[in-house]
Amino acid sequence: MQTFTRGIDRLPERPCAGAVDRALVASALPSARTAQERGKLEQGLHGFTFRCSVKTSSDSILVGDAKTSDADVRSWHKHFLPKSDNDDAIEVSSGAVRALSLDSDYATAFIPCTPPRSELPSRALVVDATTIGPTRAKGDELRQVVVDFAYQLLRHAYEAGGCEEARDFPDALPRLTEGRVVEEPVG
Repeated sequence: MQTFTRGIDRLPERPCAGAVDRALVASALPSARTAQERGKLEQGLHGFTFRCSVKTSSDSILVGDAKTSDADVRSWHKHFLPKSDNDDAIEVSSGAVRALSLDSDYATAFIPCTPPRSELPSRALVVDATTIGPTRAKGDELRQVVVDFAYQLLRHAYEAGGCEEARDFPDALPRLTEGRVVEEPVG
């Protein structure tokens, strides 16, 4: 029976080139016969992108993209808050790191970042994270997992992409139960 349900357990301890914890992925995605992961950093003249995806044979996917951006906190809020289908977007933060949970399967994270060798005025690193297909976690539990995934991806991409500012990252962001409901963009 294990050969049909241990796909995620066979992933590396830290999938996506070391970006995220396998246990976090396992808490989001249901058991499956097989699982595949991919993490890729792409450097360019306009900054960098780091993509992480884990897909199971049961067509469940946990995916995130970290991209450099010219956004500031205010424009980041304005861009993402309209994507929330409900009025309960929750923000958590620690220092310069901010994350928004827009619904149970979608989150975004933000941190100021000056990428190396960029020809454009990039000022931030922004992560979009989501699940596609069936999930193991549901509701508030899934919401927290997707925010944690976005944060782990942000932290890894910040280092891998070589953002010029020196930062100390907390092990984790505050729990969503400690966050605040966001109704309008704030700076």
